[in-house]
Amino acid sequence: MSLHKQPELKNAVLNLPQKEKDKLLVRLVSKDKMLMKQLHFQLLENQLDLEDRIENLRESLRDLFSTNRYTIKNIPQYSNYKELQTLLRQGSGLINEHEKVTKDKYSEMECRIYLLKEAFERFPRLFEASGVHAAFKLQIYVKARLKTTSNKFDKLHEDLQFDLSDDMQQVLDFANSNHLI
Repeated sequence: MSLHKQPELKNAVLNLPQKEKDKLLVRLVSKDKMLMKQLHFQLLENQLDLEDRIENLRESLRDLFSTNRYTIKNIPQYSNYKELQTLLRQGSGLINEHEKVTKDKYSEMECRIYLLKEAFERFPRLFEASGVHAAFKLQIYVKARLKTTSNKFDKLHEDLQFDLSDDMQQVLDFANSNHLI
């Protein structure tokens, strides 16, 4: 049920006393974790906090790769394809949450490019053509991430694109050479 489809309810809510609206707002916000994080960032944090968040995200992504360097091998085997796809999904989830909370497009793009670049540099053999079904699923997932990253990169301001262009070009070159685009 949407509030927009219930104009009477919407008007009744808007006509509530301010104190009651405040109580309802606090109750609603406390039920939505993402909304709480967004409001915390918008209302209580500043530019230094954003820089800390960006650095924490970078560190989390580095940790993802460093903790999994012993479990994922650059050998085309079923388990390695699955583990790498899981790692990429975890990294993408961290980046998605960061973007939803901060709305910072530059750090989002920087981290998306980093995630793909690291995967391509550390595990190039896992992106070669293979008959293993898990390899096919990994390639489909990476193709979707490449498309999303490329589209978002194109929407960035040209000055920001310039800062990220070398890394993005490396990602695209690898993707082209492995038929991922």
